[in-house]
Amino acid sequence: MPRLIAQPTVIASAGTKPKQIQEFAGRVNSGHAGVSVARMVSPSGWEEPGQRPEFEEITVVLRGMLRVEHEHGVLDVQAGQAVVASPGEWIRYSTPGLDGAEYVAVCLPAFSPATVHRDPPTA
Repeated sequence: MPRLIAQPTVIASAGTKPKQIQEFAGRVNSGHAGVSVARMVSPSGWEEPGQRPEFEEITVVLRGMLRVEHEHGVLDVQAGQAVVASPGEWIRYSTPGLDGAEYVAVCLPAFSPATVHRDPPTA
């Protein structure tokens, strides 16, 4: 029988400004370890530390622009576009545009603070 997920769980985020993370499916909200699905709303000027996650991350931008820095350059992912980051790749997300961004992130296996491997803070 299908299971209704009545509402997401809001999860604390990393980064320079508050970003809203609403996990619909994943380790916290639904107990899924194999996949997580979360809606993100990031303000203008938000950026998070670089990371080298153990999971694949597929991100679909719904509104605004998401900047994805990687070891070989930068991608600006616009509304209606998606980006796929493979496990073990170094990436850093930010929303430098005036309107910030809204996007959906799908992680395989599910996102975990233990497997995201964020860069240490710089002095």
